[in-house]
Amino acid sequence: MTQRQGFKTNEFVVYPAHGVGQILAIEEQEIAGARLELFVISFIKDKMTLRVPTAKVINVGMRKLSDPALVKRALDTLKGRARIKRTMWSRRAQEYEAKINSGDIVAIAEVVRDLYRSESQPEQSYSERQLYEAALDRLSREIAVVQHITETEAIKEVEANLAKSPRRGAAKADADAAADATGEASDDEDGDDDSLSEDEAA
Repeated sequence: MTQRQGFKTNEFVVYPAHGVGQILAIEEQEIAGARLELFVISFIKDKMTLRVPTAKVINVGMRKLSDPALVKRALDTLKGRARIKRTMWSRRAQEYEAKINSGDIVAIAEVVRDLYRSESQPEQSYSERQLYEAALDRLSREIAVVQHITETEAIKEVEANLAKSPRRGAAKADADAAADATGEASDDEDGDDDSLSEDEAA
């Protein structure tokens, strides 16, 4: 077992831009006269193989799988109340995409939670659906590998946790309708919280 930066062959890792992959081998190549050591990472579902210089793994944000406690935190996040900012969709879509590609399992769970629609809720737009499915795919793949279950089982676990979140279904629709009627947002407080945390982040 060769070890580089704490990573070894056959290990599953998370590569932020592509999700869960497996290190198949560690190769050496000569590029412009310099010897370069590379991780060969396979992403089976995407039918893709990536070669990443071992010295660059920290820069690209490659990490080990989340531990079970962090997976539990991500699943608990799904039970929370959706926090939708009242900003233009294009801006929110960029933020969701950044979270999905951050490789942070809790941030990805937040996207799944915020974009989830139960059957009794209005349909998602095409772009919302795409982002939701991308986040769900990333989240369920990592849960499946960590918990040694199939992806289908992981998706069921995610959906079961989403079903426990408040204001789903009719109650949510009623709250929105009431908010529209009074001209007040039903979750203004969340908007304030979000804008505050956004300022702090900036």
